[in-house]
Amino acid sequence: MRVRTDVYTCVSDINAWMRARRLRLNPAETQVIWLGSGQLLRQVSICHVPVLSTQVKPVESARDLGVDIDSQLSAHVTALCRSGYYQLRQLRPNIRPLTADAAKTLVQAFITCRLDYCNSLLYGVSNYRLQKVHSVQNAAARLITGTQRCERITPVLQRLHWLPVRRKVEFKLACLVH
Repeated sequence: MRVRTDVYTCVSDINAWMRARRLRLNPAETQVIWLGSGQLLRQVSICHVPVLSTQVKPVESARDLGVDIDSQLSAHVTALCRSGYYQLRQLRPNIRPLTADAAKTLVQAFITCRLDYCNSLLYGVSNYRLQKVHSVQNAAARLITGTQRCERITPVLQRLHWLPVRRKVEFKLACLVH
């Protein structure tokens, strides 16, 4: 019962914060989603969350600021990888005649910015999901440098001054907290 009280208190606090800033919490547009590991999600037994005078039912996935959010961020990672690989396929024929600096700038404009957008959400995500995002970054680095798949990627990332995805997420969070 304590969890229900905590959720109700949290929603009340959000509503009070919004009212103090002349904003209005709209229960018709409000969605509730439970995030966590499968083991933790099986323990959640709350079917409805009271938002003002309305009962909001939790949803399986939501979209906010262009990010598909589900319980384990699998939809976001899938969409991110699909978009990244699509952009890499579009850039491949155009990148060959460019200088290394121009190619790096082009890839950073089309690929790296996608990987960095809302990447702080990826903190704590499983290695399996993060490895998928990392593979897009590796493919982008290989496209810029012309490195083959059989060659090690770590020196290539160091030469480009790119952090691995997990470190980028940690760095971004450290900067936000600082």
